[in-house]
Amino acid sequence: MNEKIINSQADIPPEIFESVAKEREFWDTHTFGEKFFVQDESELAFALPKRIPSTTATSIRLGRDLETRLKALAAKKQMPYQTLLKEFVLERTYEEEKRLGMI
Repeated sequence: MNEKIINSQADIPPEIFESVAKEREFWDTHTFGEKFFVQDESELAFALPKRIPSTTATSIRLGRDLETRLKALAAKKQMPYQTLLKEFVLERTYEEEKRLGMI
């Protein structure tokens, strides 16, 4: 089968995404050309929005023993220890807000 080459975003008609069958039929007869991957940003039909971080980095000093304990707990829960620490801070913050009548 002789596949048609896609060299830019404009070569992909939006109507192919109307159904899975149309999309499958399209991709069975088309392939990406090398030019598709070396376009300048100015040639793109769309631009990704700039990512706005939803978190901020905060440094805290933990004793070695506490860090070891946190890592052991996190390993039991199969998660990174920083994620576990964030959960603990979030839970405790909620409890304190509740206790003080803030929520």
